[in-house]
Amino acid sequence: MSTQLPRAISPMAEELREKIISDPDMVLDDLDVMRALIAANEKGAGSNVVDLRGLAMERLEERLDRLEDTHRGVIAAAYENLAGTNLIHRAVLQLLEPRDFTGFLTLLSGEIVQSLRVDAVRLMLETRIESQEPAIKQFENVLVTAEPGFIDQYITYGRNIPVRQITLRQVAPATDMVYGEEGEFIRSEALMKLDLGEARLPGLLIFGSEDPHMFRASQGTDLLKFFSDAFERMMRRWLG
Repeated sequence: MSTQLPRAISPMAEELREKIISDPDMVLDDLDVMRALIAANEKGAGSNVVDLRGLAMERLEERLDRLEDTHRGVIAAAYENLAGTNLIHRAVLQLLEPRDFTGFLTLLSGEIVQSLRVDAVRLMLETRIESQEPAIKQFENVLVTAEPGFIDQYITYGRNIPVRQITLRQVAPATDMVYGEEGEFIRSEALMKLDLGEARLPGLLIFGSEDPHMFRASQGTDLLKFFSDAFERMMRRWLG
């Protein structure tokens, strides 16, 4: 028969005990408290006892943590995609407003740059005749002319690879012919090849950014393809 007397329970401990008995979820829902209780139980069991239930709970907790990380990543990507969609839609609506090609180019070099949060926008048109018209010079900060075949060469860097409609890449540094003095700071770009209609030379819409990670080859291109397709139709209207 044991002569050991039960330990006295302090009033604070008794109050806590009653709270736990009345609301056990208070403990069960607290991961830190549960870990402490399981650790105390394992310590009392000794080092030669394997707690399979404890191991299973650890693995379940690890899986739960991974699922929560994935969940947060999916939500963040969804918000980012929604924000990108809103930017593209707003820019397309803005480009529908000008009543002449001059206003179209002015908008492209000003408000569209701000709306899309890029650092440079360029519209490259291939031409067989080198034009020195004042109208062209006026918009040299957005309109670039090039000889036939240059667009494909610029997209592929002269390599023998297929020319895609949308190309995202890093540049370091970009060519002065495209960006002028800004080329020193451009570190990534989005290239959208434009089909301007039958019997017309192609065009190229270029977004440039000082952020080397803004445009990467691993990114999706659905939104840029939509913008490119809409832009093609606007250009065909202006070119008659």
